Amino acid sequence: MQMRTLGHSGLTVSALGLGCMGMSFAYGAPMERASAIRLLRYAVEAGVNFFDTAEAYGPFANEELLGEALAPLRDKVVIATKFGFRNGIAPALDSRPENIRAVTDAALKRLRTERIDLLYQHRVDPQVPMEDVAGTVKELIAAGKVGHFGLSEAGVASIRRAHAVQPVAALQSEYSLWWREPEHALLPLCEELGIGFVPFSPLGRGFLTGTIDANAPIAKEDFRAGLPRFSPEARQANQALVDLLGAVAAGLAATPAQVALAWLLAQKPWIVPIPGTTKSQRLQENIAAAAIQLAPDALQRIDEALAHIKVQGDRYPPQLAAAVDGG
Repeated sequence: MQMRTLGHSGLTVSALGLGCMGMSFAYGAPMERASAIRLLRYAVEAGVNFFDTAEAYGPFANEELLGEALAPLRDKVVIATKFGFRNGIAPALDSRPENIRAVTDAALKRLRTERIDLLYQHRVDPQVPMEDVAGTVKELIAAGKVGHFGLSEAGVASIRRAHAVQPVAALQSEYSLWWREPEHALLPLCEELGIGFVPFSPLGRGFLTGTIDANAPIAKEDFRAGLPRFSPEARQANQALVDLLGAVAAGLAATPAQVALAWLLAQKPWIVPIPGTTKSQRLQENIAAAAIQLAPDALQRIDEALAHIKVQGDRYPPQLAAAVDGG
């Protein structure tokens, strides 16, 4: 696995990380624990060293899972987690300094580690000045409990304010072939400030793999059932994007998922996607994408085709959309 550095932070990670949320949360029943531990340890053997979790994934269960699985491999991995919700439950926000400190101490215990390599604010809390948030994380870094500071789904103004107090190592936001909004302001800002970019849902929450068509059932326990973009009508309309990926993939002896990941990796050398999976064969497929280099003509073909495709459906329902920072 190739390695990448997140901006100017000096934090070096595998070119593809592993988003761990789905092992415990959001996509239906959690994985059987022993299977999840085997998958996490296999990921390390396969070259992945960057693991993403949060107190909210469960809540708490995902951090506990990673703690058990990765403790014997701690010196080989980079662990990122997040704070920012009241009692770890979205969407109620809480980034008060005292909560940040308490969440960090609790996460250290659950993760069975003495340091969190990358600590993100999960969502910007408009009730707490960003300077206070960044200053609190700065204190945690000075105390040796945290290695680097990150933000998730933060807007331009919030990022600048945070970065002025404590350099932001990474910004985590959704970015994929069906959500390219970060290209307008966030990616230029990251380049200006030397901030790494970590796309979550780089495979469109599974849609870009080509395995979820308009007729595919989505269990009511799966949070995608409540996302406008996953309505049958939206999936039918968005099939053109999957067909495009399939056509490009066929010429590369690759899969649509691999093309989607290779496209992200080709955008900037400081972009590190974190696709999630609960299956070893999908993990292998994703890892193989890091070796695919899309030629300029392939990238141009994708961009030209995308110009004629309008993705249908909002990515979040109103309640979740309200928690995304616009400033």
